Amino acid sequence: MLTLHAAHGPGETRVVLLQDGTPVEYYIHRPAAPDGYGALYWARITARVPAMAGAFVALPGAEGFLPDTEGEPTAHTGDHVPVRVTRAAMGHKGPRVTTRLTTAERQFAVPHSAKGVGPVRLLHPGPTPLEELCAAYPDAPVYEGPFPADLQTALDALADPDVALPGGMRASIVPTPALTAIDLDSAAATGVRAAKQDAQFAANRAVLPELGRQIRLRNLSGAILIDLSGLPTRKRAALAADLAAALAPDRLGPRLAGFSALGFAEIQRPRLRPPLHERLSGPHASALAAIGRVQAEAAANPGARFHLRASPAVAAALEADAAALSALANVMTYKLSVRSDPTLAAGAWLIDSAHG
Repeated sequence: MLTLHAAHGPGETRVVLLQDGTPVEYYIHRPAAPDGYGALYWARITARVPAMAGAFVALPGAEGFLPDTEGEPTAHTGDHVPVRVTRAAMGHKGPRVTTRLTTAERQFAVPHSAKGVGPVRLLHPGPTPLEELCAAYPDAPVYEGPFPADLQTALDALADPDVALPGGMRASIVPTPALTAIDLDSAAATGVRAAKQDAQFAANRAVLPELGRQIRLRNLSGAILIDLSGLPTRKRAALAADLAAALAPDRLGPRLAGFSALGFAEIQRPRLRPPLHERLSGPHASALAAIGRVQAEAAANPGARFHLRASPAVAAALEADAAALSALANVMTYKLSVRSDPTLAAGAWLIDSAHG
């Protein structure tokens, strides 16, 4: 049975899809910093790049890339076009966009297209993760409220790049700008060589369903390389069918491309929204984690008044998210005092309290 659970906090909504109580998809939506997926913009072509078979387009506060295969290959620099974001920004790369719009999306663009000019601007925001999941799983009931403690613990563990897998095996997930590497590791096996290889094959096979769930749950995307544990290169391809089966429940349709000459399993998973590790990093994520902790402390200690000291980057991120601070004030009945402390490391924060 599929169910959806959304937990709303100051500045963000976290939504998880559960299958028979087990989380399989997890997203974080921040209204002050949406990931941009699905958003409709009035954009301007800033440069055509034949070598890249596309064009760069100006968006509000960002630069996107429009492949020729996604429309408007004959548009010129300076032309305005309506576009939809098909892939969220990643690292130093801006979002990828398309001009292939639905009928409803073109209705938003018609008034702007008629004028043909004007500043770049947002025409319509993209769906939130909750809206997207509700559309993808229309029969799944939606529960709203704080996550149960056991679910919260399981979701908190996703911040750890090291994952415990069945049978004592572990996976280390290492994102890089070009790809995500996953290294599987198990304790040394004993016995004769043939028995050891049989045991390692069985151990790798046993963890693949959970590994597929972790890839989906953490929303890993782009190129993913998996280094299986303790198997000779020639034996790894025998696990191709099992690995493909482990990826099959994923609605994004990740594809097993095969095994490299060095024995790495090569997976390509579409990038739509940012992977979880990107959503959990940066000053804004730290800022919202801080006020989330303040809210929890305030609920547990109603007689105390709290103050927050944060690194300059975290303090600035909070100042920029006035809605999150306002939502917190509504819960706590007073405005949280936030002080920028340059002695704190980037991303760091501390909660001070005094009984009033």
